[in-house]
Parts: sequence; structure tokens; C-alpha cells
Amino acid sequence: MHNKGKAIVLSSLRYKENDLIVKCYTNHRGVVSYLQKGILKTQKSRIRAVYFQPLSQLELDENYQVNRSLQYLKDIKCYYPYKSLHTNIYKASLSVFLAEILANVLREEEPNTPLFEFLEAACQFLDTQQQFSNFHLMFLLRLTKYLGFYPETTAQNKSFFNLESGTFENEKTSMYAVDGMQKELFSHLMRLDFESVNTVKLNALQRREFLKTLLLYFELHLGGFKKPKSLQVFNDVFH
Repeated sequence: MHNKGKAIVLSSLRYKENDLIVKCYTNHRGVVSYLQKGILKTQKSRIRAVYFQPLSQLELDENYQVNRSLQYLKDIKCYYPYKSLHTNIYKASLSVFLAEILANVLREEEPNTPLFEFLEAACQFLDTQQQFSNFHLMFLLRLTKYLGFYPETTAQNKSFFNLESGTFENEKTSMYAVDGMQKELFSHLMRLDFESVNTVKLNALQRREFLKTLLLYFELHLGGFKKPKSLQVFNDVFH
């Protein structure tokens, strides 16, 4: 059965000698893995492999069969060609890092239009920006809305943020409660949007520490969450 839809590339894995298994988040079916047979066999076919860079936005014509773990693509094209996301070394590192997290946390094989539209718009926004040092912090915090554990939106003036419960509190009731700058960043970023997030002035160490806290927040709320293998490389390049 042929179906057309949009997809955002989460990962691509070499399979056998000349094939790729590409994991995508689609607007019509959620997470889908596609087998691209022979795409690495010749120089001409290798050109098509460029389509499957992290976070690429594609239009797919798929040959879908129910109960098949790997689907096949009849045709692909890029519907939003990035201007800088894959050529700017910092954005490219960021795209690898975020795509790895998305591949880890997105598991549903069913459509979620608001989530797809969020990912689509966020990636396009990043592609156009000159200043994006805080982008990943806002992206991960906003992502929790669609994963079901966005922090409570009231009582942000309290002294602690409990990572375990996702609530603000006056007293530290958990070993996972944070205060000081870590707590302030949670409450402050929740009041901002992508356009204004870079008004928050952070040095490299502060940014790295808050990222570590965000990843712990994910780990506490998502069973089986694994810290990205690309984290160290990302920190080395981006910070």
C-alpha cells in the first residue's frame, strides 16, 4: 500500500554491506524504520544517502505493509532544504545530539501531529539562527510537554524544583530537588520562547550543568532512557 507523508530523520544505521536502516518520525505514522537496500553500493546511489542526515525533513512515498518491522520507500525528496544545519559544525553537532535523544525517547508507532509540528518548526528555526547557544536547553524542556512530564506551571516562585515529581516546592523533599540557578533556569525558561531564549546569559559551565540536570529529568521520567553517546563530543564542540 502506497502512502505519502512527511518525516524527520532520527538515525541511520549501516546494515550489511550496502544497505541503510533509517529511523524516522513521521507525521502520519509516528516512528517508522525504513530499509534502504543498495543505497551505499555505487557512487550514484550514495548521493541519496545524504537525504538521511540527522533531522533532515523529507517527503516520503512509502510502500507500507502492516506487521512488517522494516518498511520500504518508493521515493523520497527533501521538502525543507536546510541552509546551515548540516554545514555549520556547531549546528551539525547539535543536530546529531538532539536526533540521538529523539531516537531514544520517541517510540510510539502512531501519529502525533502537535509533536511532529513542534519538531518540524524547531528544526527550521534553528537552521535560520545566528545565535543558538541555549537552543538545546529550550528544545529539551519544550519536548517534555509532548512526552508527558512538563514541569508544573504554578508556584514557580518556590525555592526548589523537584525533578522526580516535576513540581516546585518550598522545602527539599527529595534527593532530586534542585535549587539556586538550576531551579531558576527551569522557571525562567518556562516563561520564554525560542526567539527570546538567548537573552539568558549563561557561560559554558552553567549551560553544561543545566543540560546535565535536564538529562537527569528525562532519566527519572522515562524508563530505559539512556544518556546520548554523542554527549561528550557535543560538549567538546559546543561548549
